[in-house]
Amino acid sequence: MTVLFELRGAVGLITLNRPDKMNAFNKPLLAAWREALEKCERDPAIRTVVITGAGKAFCSGGDIDEMAARIDAPADEQKAYLWDNVYPVARAIRDLSKPVIAAVNGAATGAGMDMALWCDLRVAAESARFAETYVKVGLVPGDGGAYLLPKLVGIGKALELLWTGAPLTAQQALELGIVNKVFPDAEMLEAAVAFAAKLAQGPAMAMGLIKRAAYQSLILDHRTHLDLISSHFGTVAQSAEHREGVNAFLEKRAPKF
Repeated sequence: MTVLFELRGAVGLITLNRPDKMNAFNKPLLAAWREALEKCERDPAIRTVVITGAGKAFCSGGDIDEMAARIDAPADEQKAYLWDNVYPVARAIRDLSKPVIAAVNGAATGAGMDMALWCDLRVAAESARFAETYVKVGLVPGDGGAYLLPKLVGIGKALELLWTGAPLTAQQALELGIVNKVFPDAEMLEAAVAFAAKLAQGPAMAMGLIKRAAYQSLILDHRTHLDLISSHFGTVAQSAEHREGVNAFLEKRAPKF
């Protein structure tokens, strides 16, 4: 199986499972990855999602054998491959109404780094490495790197990383704001799942709307954002979760979301 799925309490754990290829993605892996994400969206028992890789890598991007097989394909076929296979996974990650954490256990390079960037948060092992390596094979960032990276590190640093393909250590990624937390290798996955489990205790509707509002804020002016967030507020204020939160506060106890 190219993708493994495990339920850890309220946490859906997705593991990319081509360790002999550093979890480089091909069509079967991409299809299975998208299916796992859609399962997480449909199942209300799953409150948060963690994505990691089997073996010594998170994901090394596209499978070089598939890329070589497409080397002579016309431009429209190259575009269609991305739109039909790669981008549905990226959109599924971003559109998921639940927190998605990338647990980066090793190399996250090329589109593998981009997929980590599509996740809401990133936790890394000390030995993890990040690199936007497209330029080294004469390509542009094909999975959103040129869109995502400037928003995290600023345009100047993003262009440096995109133009050079220079690798980043986990600590460097943490300092740049690409990674949220770094843990020792042996502890990273369990720490990521524990972090996800803590988030899973929050109010699902509010957290989903917070995610949506935060990403929408990147493309909206302030008046449109306030108009939108007031609608979100009105919706969530009618929820059972809000009522429980208010009652718990008044009763001086922990809320049961």
